[in-house]
Amino acid sequence: MYKQFNIMEPVKLSLNYLTSMVDKENDYLPYWLINVTSTPAFARHCRVDDAELVASWYEAIDSVQEMLNVSDGEEVKAGFQRHLLKSWGPMGLRYHESYPWTNSIYSSFHEMAYVLSALNRWQQKEPDNEQIAARAKGLVSGMRELVIQRKTRTFWSSDCQYGYKIYEFPNDVYLRDKGWDFSCCTGRGEQSIRNGILLHPLVKRYELFNDPVALDLAEGLAEYGIGLSRYFSYDGQFFGHVHSAVWFAAGLVLLGRLTDNERFLRKGKQIYDYVLSLSSSFGWVPEYARWRDPSEEYCETCCIKDIIECGFELIDAGYDEYWEVINNYVRNQLVEQQIKDTSFIIVEDTKDTADTTYRNLDKRVVGGFSGGSEPNSISLQRFRSIAGCCVGTAPQAFHMVWKRIITSTNNKTIINLPIETENVDVCVETGYPNSGWLRVIVKASKDLYIRPYSFMKEKCSLKINNRVVPLVYNNGLIYIPSVQKADVVELSHLIGERWVEETLRNTNYRVLWKGCDVVDIRPQGMPLRLYQRIECMPYDVSKTECCQSGEINVAKPTEQTP
Repeated sequence: MYKQFNIMEPVKLSLNYLTSMVDKENDYLPYWLINVTSTPAFARHCRVDDAELVASWYEAIDSVQEMLNVSDGEEVKAGFQRHLLKSWGPMGLRYHESYPWTNSIYSSFHEMAYVLSALNRWQQKEPDNEQIAARAKGLVSGMRELVIQRKTRTFWSSDCQYGYKIYEFPNDVYLRDKGWDFSCCTGRGEQSIRNGILLHPLVKRYELFNDPVALDLAEGLAEYGIGLSRYFSYDGQFFGHVHSAVWFAAGLVLLGRLTDNERFLRKGKQIYDYVLSLSSSFGWVPEYARWRDPSEEYCETCCIKDIIECGFELIDAGYDEYWEVINNYVRNQLVEQQIKDTSFIIVEDTKDTADTTYRNLDKRVVGGFSGGSEPNSISLQRFRSIAGCCVGTAPQAFHMVWKRIITSTNNKTIINLPIETENVDVCVETGYPNSGWLRVIVKASKDLYIRPYSFMKEKCSLKINNRVVPLVYNNGLIYIPSVQKADVVELSHLIGERWVEETLRNTNYRVLWKGCDVVDIRPQGMPLRLYQRIECMPYDVSKTECCQSGEINVAKPTEQTP
């Protein structure tokens, strides 16, 4: 028997982290820097707390509250909102407060992506809030004024004009008191793509609020990102930061769909597929592409969120094959990257200081997410083993998936993902991974559709109220017309176990799949072992008979193995 995936469990745990890893003395300012291996363990403030984190943690806690239908953490969320409304300055940009632990006061365009994304969500929740609308509009307008527009190409033979808009930020930071200071930069490199993550929030702003300046800026940044920046090759490959590249790709896909630009759509899909080729079939995504030796690569949870978000953008653009990716990633590596066991943390009775907290850290870090995980373990010695940025993005990823498990219209309901949940139309139950069945209890009379997955292929059967009915497909979905209130629809199929071998980080891993769930992985990882989903094993997986009998299937990481 194996543990069953429940999308609400990691969401509940994340609320603990979001509401406790904050500083009440500074109006619930988050702590980004967490060190759980020191004696004693501590959390410490740094500049990013009042930049990216107050934005992404607002979105995270709002996502959690909506999923759980609770108001828990409302005071903390209000603190994040108050922080978001402070520290606005020149060119309509958001900077950060002058704390003892900060030096230069500046606005980073990478961070403005998180700020704009948070303002988009906030304005959706409060459409009559003129202050939020004005801040978002001012931010977009200010950034548009700061870009350089490349118009003329002065080549060896003669000048020629670019036939499309190309916008580029001349630096990755803008100082509150000095403006552009080209002797000052973040030092992270990859300026074009680090700034380029603004693309998706800009396009969302255009989609949600019809902001023409946001569209203009997005188009110019998109053209620069896929062209003059020379960051991406002709087929979407790149060298560098995966989180930024995939979030940028999500913006390209959305922009391509909204403007009917096939070139943007194609490039976004190429970038996405390239990252999938570097990732595992169960959701381990490298933090960087081709920058470090593969054995030194780790998975940042933010990257999994981006894969899920960009996957949904591609689905909305007509690429239904990515449902499989989203299902595999959310129920496997995304949930595994969460910190649940904190028995190893050493807590001492040490008094908090202005920038550092020690109290109850073993309890407060429960629900956090790793910024550096191996496929089989969370590496605690690594910087950002628990990362504040990932705590802001992971709950958003769960929220995206939760909203799409069921989609309903006036006359039909679609079960998109084999995950237990319910809404006003249906209640979805599953037996996965232990039994191969998905049950739908009907609450509103409509046509019903169930999206099939590759792991369901063998000997699938359908029952309505315990009566066998033939399987009928409509546009690739299992179609059950005119179900009535209180009907029970059950899809059942064989579900087997199989070992799959994948090579990641220059290491061969044996992955035990049961349907679409990874239930074990070998070699086992240390110190925080992942995929401990076995409650009662039917046989000893440490023995090699299954390998010798041919049960191991060798698959490339790019293949969807279930």
